[in-house]
Amino acid sequence: MTFADNPILHLLNYTLWPFWVDTHVTPPFKKGKGDQVLDAHGRMIKHYPEVPDVLKELYDQGYQLGVASRTSEIKGANELLRLFGWDKYFKYKEIYPGCKVTHFSKIQKNSGAQLAEMLFFDDEDRNIHDLKKIGVTSILVRNGVNREVVKSGLSQFAK
Repeated sequence: MTFADNPILHLLNYTLWPFWVDTHVTPPFKKGKGDQVLDAHGRMIKHYPEVPDVLKELYDQGYQLGVASRTSEIKGANELLRLFGWDKYFKYKEIYPGCKVTHFSKIQKNSGAQLAEMLFFDDEDRNIHDLKKIGVTSILVRNGVNREVVKSGLSQFAK
């Protein structure tokens, strides 16, 4: 299996959950009752509804998943991935302030994949623009990742 068959997919804020982890919620985060995740004020943290199933399906199908985020709340982002039980799905994590091009260059180096073998989902036009310029198939996401968004992204990647 090559990266061209199963590209590396990247996502995080406003793709997995409907907020920026460094501005809209308050770390530290903790487990609540059942599967609940709470912030420092006891507010429940929610993710987009289809995300857990989509991540599991992609992982089970052999896709390599990564997160690339320019958030300054590095610890909080990693904490949420762990508390939601998604940490196991992400082989590559580049979570720190800076340019998405830098994030992807590091993932390229660590994975051995070419930039053209990566598929990126993001909510910000500037990131989509920057990564398209360097050959990454980039999909603008408006209301989180779901099966339809991923299907459409994989279709665009295949072209």
